[in-house]
Amino acid sequence: MLEQSARNGRRSSLTGLLLALADRCLVLPNVAVAELIGYQAGTPAPEQPDWMLGWIDWRNQRLPLLSFEAACGGQLRVGERARIVVLNALGGSRLRFIAVLVQGIPRSCKLDSQLNYVDVPLAALELAAVQVGDQVARVPDLPALEQLLEDAGLV
Repeated sequence: MLEQSARNGRRSSLTGLLLALADRCLVLPNVAVAELIGYQAGTPAPEQPDWMLGWIDWRNQRLPLLSFEAACGGQLRVGERARIVVLNALGGSRLRFIAVLVQGIPRSCKLDSQLNYVDVPLAALELAAVQVGDQVARVPDLPALEQLLEDAGLV
């Protein structure tokens, strides 16, 4: 969408959210986020992977809660500012929502067709890294995240 507008000579933008994690920052369009909720420990699932923090109840639904950092091979950390971001699933699976641990309240940002890509090593669940203001933010691969949950037999 942004690229087509750039080709037409117009500069368009969308509102994004910067999600602070323990060791990196993610950027998503704001429509990808259904809600920000307070941290709650998940109910453990039998034989769950290290990145799966259990199941939480949200609006009469049971959602998988995961650590993006741990799913990318990093360390799981629950800080004192921990929150949960409920993401809208993209529909490639039976999931409608996914809960992801974040460290703090997401910040709003404007994203436009002039995003600068940054050459940094990416984890398997990251599509790209971009410069957003003074911060390098990673673009998560949401379909791959859904597939990870399916492959683990959690949905």
